[in-house]
Amino acid sequence: MRKSNWTPSIVPRDNDQNVYLVVDDLGRLGWVWREAEFENTDFETVVQDLLDGQYTNPVGVFSFNTMQGWARDVSDGIARELRRRCDLQRRELPASVRDFVEHHESQLNRR
Repeated sequence: MRKSNWTPSIVPRDNDQNVYLVVDDLGRLGWVWREAEFENTDFETVVQDLLDGQYTNPVGVFSFNTMQGWARDVSDGIARELRRRCDLQRRELPASVRDFVEHHESQLNRR
């Protein structure tokens, strides 16, 4: 029997989309990549889910695009966007993202 070096990919093919995934701190259970439907991994959905309290204690947001061949930590940009939207709506940051936003704002102020 012939062996193959081919390995099936778990990454969707032919889809030039930026995917955003959230790392959530579940306390004693540890940090996890939150499960998400592929259709719900775009920038707008992730930002709205963060504002709606869909995450327990987000610690990072990471984005990648397999067609373009890149991946990066986008936590600072997401934190700025969360603050911007809350300011525009004249509302407080939701408790579920307050620590996340304040942490990333303080990191930006140190640079």
